[in-house]
Amino acid sequence: MSNPRPTRHWVIAALGAYLLLAYVALPGYWSRYYKHHPALADTPRITRTGSDLPSDPLNVALVGSQETVEEAMRAAGWSPAAGLGVRADLGIARSVILDRPDPTAPVSTLFLFGRKEDMAFEQEVGKSARHRNHVRFWEAPQSDEDGRPLWLGAASYDQGVGVSHDTGQITHHIGPDLDAERDRLMNDLVKAGWVENRYQVEGIGPTTDGHNGGGDRYFTDGMMDVAVLRQP
Repeated sequence: MSNPRPTRHWVIAALGAYLLLAYVALPGYWSRYYKHHPALADTPRITRTGSDLPSDPLNVALVGSQETVEEAMRAAGWSPAAGLGVRADLGIARSVILDRPDPTAPVSTLFLFGRKEDMAFEQEVGKSARHRNHVRFWEAPQSDEDGRPLWLGAASYDQGVGVSHDTGQITHHIGPDLDAERDRLMNDLVKAGWVENRYQVEGIGPTTDGHNGGGDRYFTDGMMDVAVLRQP
C-alpha cells in the first residue's frame, strides 16, 4: 500500500510556491515598475484618430528627457518626421508617386491624452516613403521619482499607401504584425548602446483581430516594451 504522505508534501509545496509567486513575487515585480513610473498604471493603452476612432495600440515606451530620446533615436537609425503642412505633404506625395526618398516624411496625426503626438520618427524601407517603419511618442503626465519623463509610443510598419477602409481618406496602411515593429525599434536602440534597462508591462492585451482607425487589421501579444535610456 503506497504512502500518501509524499504526495501531500508535493501538493503543499506546489501550493506554497503558487501563493508566493502570485501574491508576493509578481505583485512586487509589477508594483516596482508602476511605482517607479506611475503613468504606466492608469494611462490609456490605445491612441485615437481625429474623429475619435480607436487607432494604433501603444506598444513601446522610453524613459528619458526629450533630448535623450531624440539623440538615441538618431543613433539607432531613426529620423525625426517632419510636421504636417503643404510643403511636407507635397514632399511625401512626390516620394510615393515618383518613387524617390523622403526620410523625414510626415506621419498622420493620432491623439493620446487629448493631444497629438509630441514626437515622431521613421525609417524608410526601399526607395520611397511608401514603405517605412515609424513610431509616434506622447509625453505621459507623470515623471518617475527621479524626474525623468516617460514617453508612450505606438510603433507600426507602413506597408503601402491607399484609402482608409473606414473614412475613405488617403492614408498609409500598416502591416498587421505590431510586435515585430516593437521589437525592431527596441533592438535598434539596444544595438546603438542607448538602453540602460528594458522590461515589459501589459499594454492593450492579446489581440488577434484588431483594427486601427484606418480599418487596417493588426495582431499583437498585447505587451508594451519599456526602455530606460542611458544618459548621454
